[in-house]
Amino acid sequence: MAERVLLTGAGGFVGRPLAGELAARGLEVHALSRSDRTWEMTGVVRHCADLLETGAAGALVRDVRPSIVVHCAWDVAHGEFWDAPRNLDWLEASTELAARFFEAGGRRFVGIGTCAEYAPRDHGDGRPWPEDRKIAPGTVYGRAKAELARRLMTMADARTGVGVAWGRLFHLFGPGEAPQRLVPSIFGALLDGREALCGPEFPVRDFSSTWFTAKALAALTASRLTGPVNVGSGQFRSIGEMARMVARIAGRADLLRFGVLPLRSGEAPFVAPDVSRLKQCAGFAAQSDILGDLRRLAGLYSLRQETGIRSADAGQT
Repeated sequence: MAERVLLTGAGGFVGRPLAGELAARGLEVHALSRSDRTWEMTGVVRHCADLLETGAAGALVRDVRPSIVVHCAWDVAHGEFWDAPRNLDWLEASTELAARFFEAGGRRFVGIGTCAEYAPRDHGDGRPWPEDRKIAPGTVYGRAKAELARRLMTMADARTGVGVAWGRLFHLFGPGEAPQRLVPSIFGALLDGREALCGPEFPVRDFSSTWFTAKALAALTASRLTGPVNVGSGQFRSIGEMARMVARIAGRADLLRFGVLPLRSGEAPFVAPDVSRLKQCAGFAAQSDILGDLRRLAGLYSLRQETGIRSADAGQT
């Protein structure tokens, strides 16, 4: 019998592609979204609930009876979430979900963390960040995620036969992304024949598509690996290089304008993960095809332009 997994935030930016990858691994996927809007989800059981409502987590766990939880749900509305008080609401709701899950006999909880948990500037900058890098978040979002990771590990340490994996995500792009973010803002402008206004070229990041990230998270879920795990492509490039890749695909590199937008306060010049644990301990050997994924995404943007279809709000999970 297939093992049952509850995926929260299944209608969101990461959750949508992840549902299919979990099902492809033979898991019985129960996909939770707090919205009942139409979204494509084949081969899974859909549920609609808001985990921020009192008692929702306990009722959901009793109804689904999962042995695994993959927790993607969070509010990440572009430009609002970094220091939003709602992060603390999600910290408490997520803690409640985990507590009810473990009380019901659940065996594995996979949480979604962020590179924003790490100290943005520390000795060794310019080299890939390992999981034991200092945790010193500079935002409410990063602090809430780091505290949730700590609570989850404490819960697991107090029980036998259970495990917690904490996947720290880096810089993503993909369908449903907020249009103001780097990749969709450049595609949107260039496909419209407008100038694409960008910030400085120099910051280096690890970019990966949500298609690739979903495969990595599915592998992490299926593994026995516990503790913090960096999730990224392992390929580092500057924002300028990434922007030029997008522009070449759109055929309008002449419209790129660097240095117009400011760098966000506190941004480090180098943010990229050491993904050794993901590859060696979770057995995830796939290589990220960033150029191919950008071309695939360009096709979706072109289709939306032709049909007038708007992308989903990536801030609602």
